[in-house]
Amino acid sequence: MSNSENSEKIIEIDSFSETKASESARPRKGIYLLPNLLTTGALFGGFYAVLSSFSGNYQMAAIAIFVAMVFDGLDGRVARMTNTQSDFGVQYDSLSDMVSFGIAPAIVVYGWSMTSLGKVGIAAAFVYASCAALRLARFNVQSGINSGKFFIGLPSPAAAALIAGFVWSAQSLQPFFLLSSFSAFLTALAGFLMVSNFKYPSFKQIDLRGKVPFVVILSIVMSFVVITIDPPRILFILALGFALYSPAKFVWSKFYP
Repeated sequence: MSNSENSEKIIEIDSFSETKASESARPRKGIYLLPNLLTTGALFGGFYAVLSSFSGNYQMAAIAIFVAMVFDGLDGRVARMTNTQSDFGVQYDSLSDMVSFGIAPAIVVYGWSMTSLGKVGIAAAFVYASCAALRLARFNVQSGINSGKFFIGLPSPAAAALIAGFVWSAQSLQPFFLLSSFSAFLTALAGFLMVSNFKYPSFKQIDLRGKVPFVVILSIVMSFVVITIDPPRILFILALGFALYSPAKFVWSKFYP
């Protein structure tokens, strides 16, 4: 075999390898179904909450936000467990969070109790919605920096749980000035906590596939039992406790270092 023939074969092999490499480097078309289906469920929960608030059914609106929280908590874990993470899923989840935990709670609480406050109510609702957008944007930028053990600022689902839990627990009351004023204060507070620098536990280190002691399962069962006693008020208390955990810890460390 001559040197020219060997050179031609080497060139053919190299070109074939480059073609294969370029084909493998091309992004695959399509998206992963299961995690994005769960994200769509969360998005629909927020959408349905807005529609329910327009019709005056604020109890169903609050429940829809909590349902959206369940779907939002599942999509990321399912993606990690099934190795179906994608950049599309990250962006889709962020947009879904903005609707379900940013826009929906602001509209629900404003329609329920803050319309009588006029511009003050509009300002409080807008503060919450804009802070939710800023919180999600900061999270997307810092996602590769944080260790994952904690969140910087109150997570938007927890802020939405605080607002939805308050509306659900007090929706049977006829809004009056003090209640409307407290709603505006709580809404603005939740917004400011989202863009604060307080550290909140993320619970992402919990291994759902690993073995746990029997007492852990028993504790989960008892937690469900306690919640079923009075779901709206128990959920509101839990959300309020989580929201105030880091500020209280910060104040405590200042007085008792």
